[in-house]
Amino acid sequence: MIGIPSQDSDLVFSTPDGKPLRPNTVSRAWTTLAARCGVKVVSFHAGRHTHASLLLRQNVHPKIVQERLGHSSIAVTLDTYSHVAPGLQEAAAQKFDDIIKLGHNNAVESIR
Repeated sequence: MIGIPSQDSDLVFSTPDGKPLRPNTVSRAWTTLAARCGVKVVSFHAGRHTHASLLLRQNVHPKIVQERLGHSSIAVTLDTYSHVAPGLQEAAAQKFDDIIKLGHNNAVESIR
């Protein structure tokens, strides 16, 4: 909060003095905000999944998504959300094919 010193903790949501909020407080605020904004009310957890899915579909690097979600490793993020971008293998193959076809020998030489 503005003007209130933050407490060092690993809490995502807390009172101004650093104590944890009750879970229903966050859920109620989330539901109220969604309704006021005129968007479909979904659970807070569903909002988290939507956030990650939208970022990955926009080609945000999975490491960034992992950090935003607080996953312990990028493997957790990729295992959970790999279905979001089913064309990744095809896209990677096409990009590699484009490099070869376009004769980007400099790119190939630079990694030797």
